Amino acid sequence: MARKSKRQNNYRGGKKKHHTGRDRDRRSSGQAAPSYSPAQLRAVEELLSGIGTPEPTPFVPDDFQTEALAAIETEDVLVTAPTGSGKTWIAREEIRRLLEQNQRAWYTTPLKALTNSKYSEFREEFGEENVGILTGDRKENSGAPLIVGTTEIYRNQVFDALREGTNIDTDFLILDEAHYLADDYRGHVWEESIILTPPRVRILLLSATVGNSGEFAAWIRDTRGTKVRVIDRAGDRPVELRAAFLAPNLQLFPLLGKDGQFNRQIEQFRRKDRNYGRRR
Repeated sequence: MARKSKRQNNYRGGKKKHHTGRDRDRRSSGQAAPSYSPAQLRAVEELLSGIGTPEPTPFVPDDFQTEALAAIETEDVLVTAPTGSGKTWIAREEIRRLLEQNQRAWYTTPLKALTNSKYSEFREEFGEENVGILTGDRKENSGAPLIVGTTEIYRNQVFDALREGTNIDTDFLILDEAHYLADDYRGHVWEESIILTPPRVRILLLSATVGNSGEFAAWIRDTRGTKVRVIDRAGDRPVELRAAFLAPNLQLFPLLGKDGQFNRQIEQFRRKDRNYGRRR
């Protein structure tokens, strides 16, 4: 029998056999590291420079942290500071003081993932027996003096206490990511939590993105009848953000050029790579 040609082997039942992107990816596994032009290499080196674990140094609180910690003894406090500047330190030190005095605290976040992270952090800091967690799908050590949970769960506990004619069993409330009050779909949960929390319970609100902090504080003051201290930590993020684009061929591009505009090389890569749209 005559041997089929390579061209004939590409057909089955009159239909051409196509290679998929997955086939190409499978064939290209174990490919060599991408090559860079000198200009690209300099850009990538600059992007990655300085990344790593810094040398340990003695911790010294910033002025805004010590001011907030002193104010929270007698007032509600709204702290606005960039991400990574140490807002959680304020909450942690106040929680430490409360636990030493056999008092109770609630730490709320809008996200289950963040709640789980804080739960692990605080268990390591204060001991497993002192920390519990309450989310929609997780309930552990609910009688602990420090409860970490989603804001919805805290709000529901306030509602339950009102229906039963009792007080919410906490002395201190931390509302992390407090800017969620402006969220169209979930903001009412933060409003209700603030409105219905008894004035005896001091509130610490933490956020990196509250733009109208004075107006926000005035509303809390009028609603709760308490003093409210606003502490703004101005300036850039202590931990710099860098964004990059990792191409399917493992080339790394800074997302923004030196002019602050979108890196043109990324768009050029997308146009060259006809399979980019199917693989991204």
